[in-house]
Amino acid sequence: MFSQMSIFEILMLLCFGAAWPFSIYKSYKSKSVAGKSPYFLMILIMGYFFGILNKIFYNYDQVVYLYGLNLVLVSTDLSLYFRNIRLQNSFQKETSM
Repeated sequence: MFSQMSIFEILMLLCFGAAWPFSIYKSYKSKSVAGKSPYFLMILIMGYFFGILNKIFYNYDQVVYLYGLNLVLVSTDLSLYFRNIRLQNSFQKETSM
């Protein structure tokens, strides 16, 4: 399975991917945007997207699925960021009345 694939690329994507479920869980439970940067998340999404394009056009192998998984995880965290902004704004409106 790993003969044509870079083990280091796989390990990098697995390490990055392992961090996102914790971030997603924290974002979901805390309903807070503290410490989150939508710009940072968007840059990561672009990076994973370009990694997928590189795999498709130049070096297609099964690692493309790890890029896709990471892309989905970061996109989920970004969507929770926007959900939490909405929740915070509605809470501020309710408390200011």
